[in-house]
Parts: sequence; structure tokens; C-alpha cells
Amino acid sequence: MRAQSSSFDVARIVDELRGMIGVRARKAYQPHYEQVVLRLNQKGKPSTDLVIVRGKRIYLSQRDRPMPTNPSPFAMKLRKHLSNSRLIEVNQLGFDRVISLTFEHGRGRLKLIIELFRDGNVLLLDDKDVIIQPLTHAKYASRSLKSGENYTPPPATVDPRNLNQAELDELLDSSDHSLIRTLAARVNLGRIYGNAIATSAGIELDEPANSLDEEQRKDLGGSMKKLLAELANGDCSYLWFTDIKSLDAWKEAADNPMARDSASVEIEEFSPIALPFMNTELMVEIDSLSGAYDAIFGTHDAIAYIRREEEKLAAAGEDEEEQRAKLNRRAEQQKSAITRFESQAVLTQELAKSIQDNWTHVDNLLSQVNSFIEADSWQALESKTGEIVWIDRVEPAKRTILARLPDEDNEPGASVTLHIEKSVHQNAQQYFEQARTLKDKAKGARTALERTENAAAKEEARRKKDAAAGKVRIAKRSKRFWFEKHRWGILSDGRLVVGGRDAKGNDTIVRKYLKST
Repeated sequence: MRAQSSSFDVARIVDELRGMIGVRARKAYQPHYEQVVLRLNQKGKPSTDLVIVRGKRIYLSQRDRPMPTNPSPFAMKLRKHLSNSRLIEVNQLGFDRVISLTFEHGRGRLKLIIELFRDGNVLLLDDKDVIIQPLTHAKYASRSLKSGENYTPPPATVDPRNLNQAELDELLDSSDHSLIRTLAARVNLGRIYGNAIATSAGIELDEPANSLDEEQRKDLGGSMKKLLAELANGDCSYLWFTDIKSLDAWKEAADNPMARDSASVEIEEFSPIALPFMNTELMVEIDSLSGAYDAIFGTHDAIAYIRREEEKLAAAGEDEEEQRAKLNRRAEQQKSAITRFESQAVLTQELAKSIQDNWTHVDNLLSQVNSFIEADSWQALESKTGEIVWIDRVEPAKRTILARLPDEDNEPGASVTLHIEKSVHQNAQQYFEQARTLKDKAKGARTALERTENAAAKEEARRKKDAAAGKVRIAKRSKRFWFEKHRWGILSDGRLVVGGRDAKGNDTIVRKYLKST
């Protein structure tokens, strides 16, 4: 099941939202980081929620949904600017997945821009299209979505509603891809509706786009106009189920919202137009595309706040496991560091002693190198390193040589770096100092390891103590929810049930919390 809206879907949703022009915005909520809900009041009718799931969908719903007591900063900003404003205009930007809602109140006009591509975004603009607040700050190659910046829409795409036959032919001729890929991407129809148009025209989807003859192109253009007209003039949408049994279950649950929600898991596809490649026997008509979205995703979206709270609790458990893993990783890294530092210290100290033990050899080598450089140059010495068995490499910039010390058979053995401007003693002393530094590092790592092991032991002891006492570690909360003072529960569909502990408690709930929204 596709979760993301296409430009086709957005066009129909815009038509449906235009039927809400004149309603007033009351409150804004952000029950989950991915979702923004704008509560709309229509005179003489129940409140309707405009549900925006970032980057995926936007639709109208009248479901009950738990909301956070304290609004997020973005919801607060929307409330400050949009509360009691009137919706006066709804537009789709070109044929893109971008919707513009214009609101008006005594202080002027404001726009709410909903972008439904990529990760999505929701932006509040002033009457000069300056961004007051985006849901997410973002920067792209051609535009920046930040507070105080002028809003720049995404680069314009092809609007198939404005294509004539000649322009369609040009797009087909210039394409090196299959017909379905060309219709989906270059004609901006998306794969579902590109498939519908090609199927309706009787053309194979994998046919090369530039190979269609004149008659096929006319059929394709006619099919596209027909489906676009159905999109513009239609007043219903369609659902397709996986099998007859699930379709019958949906129909039988017409007066049972919970049963319908259960049956909706078998919905395979939805569309604002009849798709010719789908099985008509498994199709059912529904009043609106908003209704289709609500049927498919409504249950999931309505419990967004509950999901957010569950994620917090899960994160608390994950944090505990992560803490244990973190301490274990740190201990292993510290043990490895101790071993490495100690072995390097031993090796470095041995090299220092070897320099002292081969004092005469090192002194003669330094003298010969200095004399050669004074008489000639570093470059000349570098060119002769292949001929000198006691020198592996020279580094003029550092004024050092990588030299060999004699082994027991007086053959080239261990390598040491010698500074030619320092004495034998100074070169040996430099290695001794490096060994001392490595020993200090090993000592510091050992101390750090002791602290890590103590922390791990304390954490394990606390965990065992809590387990023995039957305690469960959960995320700390700054305050209790209002309903926790009463008897409460959450139904399988995500709705909250609250009851008083006695008659007085019931009366308090009714007076304090049951009010028109």
C-alpha cells in the first residue's frame, strides 16, 4: 500500500478542501513529530480535523484523537497566528505536491504551505510570503526554508492538464525510456496514473516512448484528457480490496466504525479515479479521497500521540541497554589501549637501549651523514639511499634519517629514526621519553578502565536490585496527564475512555472536560 500522495491525489484533495472555504481555524496540535493537526470549525457542524502527515498525505477527518496537553512550539506558533482565522483560498502549486491554504483575520492574511514530497514540510507565511515558521528548517540548492526568508516554491514541473498533443509528442520523442517511465516522470503523472492512461489507451507499458506511431499518440492523448477530466469533475473516490471476502466484510460493517477499521487492513489500492488495470469486482466507491485516506490510515494517524508516548517508553528501555553496551564497549576499548600502549612502550624503550648499546655505530653514521650533506646535499643523499644498507629513508624536511642498527651478526637489524643534528645520547633520550609517555598513557587508561568497571558493576547491581524488587524502569515524566486522576483506559482503536471513581467524579469530568471543540 502506497503511503505517499501523488500529484493526482493532491489535485483531488485540493478540490475537496475548497468545499471547506469559510471555516474557521481553532486550534493546532502536533501529536507526533511527523504529524500536524489543524482543528476547523464549520458553523452548525461538528469540528473537522485537517490531518497533515509530513511528506505523505493530507486529509479531513472527524475521528476522536488524543492530543497532548501542552502544544509543541510549532503548534503554539500556528495557534498564535491562525486561531479564529477564516479559510478563504485553497490552491495546488502547478501540478506539484504542494498545497497553499490562505487564511484571513483582522490582522491580515496568512498562508499555510504543505509540501508533500521527500520528507515533507509545513510552513507558515505572512501576507508577503515571508516564512514565519517552518516545521523543519531546510536548505536546498535553489531555496532556503528558514524563518525570515522569502518562501520559494520548488522548481516547477510539467502540468499534464496544460499539455496539448504537440507538447506530448515532443516529450515522447525526446525520451529514451519506456512509456510508463516517461509518463510517470517526464509527464509528471506518477506510476499509478501513468499505468492507468497507458492501459486505457491499449498501449504496452514497456513500449519505448519514442517508438509510438501517430495513432497510438492520439489514443494516449485522448486517454490522458479523459482521466484528467474525471479527476477534475469527479466527486467520489475508489477503494480496491485484496479479495471478495474482505470487500464483503467492509460492506457489512457500514454502520460499525470499529469493524470497518478492521476490514480496512485488506485495502489494496485507492484512487480518485477508476483505475482500468484494477479488478472492478473488488472495487467499492467512497464519498471522497479524504474518506479513503481516513479509512486506510485513520486509525494509525489518530493514535499518533499514543505512539509518541510509547516511543518514549521504548526509548527508555533502549537507553538502559545502550548504557550497558556503551560501558562494555568503553571497557574493551580501554583494555585494548592498555595493551597497545604497554607493548609500544616496551618496544620504544628497547630501541632507546639499542641506540645506547650501538653508540659507536650510530655516532659514526651521524657524522658521515652530516659530512655528506655539508659537502653535497640532502637530495644527493636521498638518491644514494638504495646503495647504503644502513639507511632506509631520509626526510629532508624533518632533517631525519630512518637508520638500521646492527643485529647480533652485525647485519642491518631494527629501524630507528635519528635526528642528524642531535647527539647519540639525545636520540636515545628521545626514545626513552616516548616510552615514558606511553607508560603514562597506559597508566591513565588503566585508571579509566577501573572507573568504567566500577560504573558497570554499580549499574548491574542496581538492575538486579530493581529486578528482585519487581521494579520496572520507565521514562521519567514531568507531570501526570489529567485523566490519570480518574479511571481510564485506551480502546483497541486508540480512543481514550475516562470515567469517574464515583458519581461526583463523573460530574467533574462532564463539567470540566466535555465541551464543544
